[in-house]
Amino acid sequence: MAGNDLGGLLGGLLGGRQGGAAAGGGADILGALLGALMSRGGGNNPLGGLLEGLTEAGLTDQTQSWVGPGENQPVTGDQVRQAVPDDALRQAAEQAGVSPEQAADQIAQVLPGTVDKLTPNGQVPSESLEEIIRKQGL
Repeated sequence: MAGNDLGGLLGGLLGGRQGGAAAGGGADILGALLGALMSRGGGNNPLGGLLEGLTEAGLTDQTQSWVGPGENQPVTGDQVRQAVPDDALRQAAEQAGVSPEQAADQIAQVLPGTVDKLTPNGQVPSESLEEIIRKQGL
């Protein structure tokens, strides 16, 4: 699945464009990032790899808050930049026509809510990311 398609599905998952341009743009960039991670060998579900990278970057509490019940802890663009492979972030930013810094900031805004919605049972599902999103009723 192409990053743009994935971004559109994520945008729908987050309430579409009603959430404002920043939310829609962030979902598109997150979709592009997940697409870039898939092309790097992330399989059909790069969400687990993204969460693993965030955990390895010291964001265990944040990622667990998104996957588990309770309030989602925020993450910053700087934290996203530290946790995501530079080439994947650059690819996502280029696809969206923004700088890597802007891409990371927009991803940071939508990442907690997106992961929360994609992990309704408190764990990262094993099926493809496209299937997970489609099960959310899109």
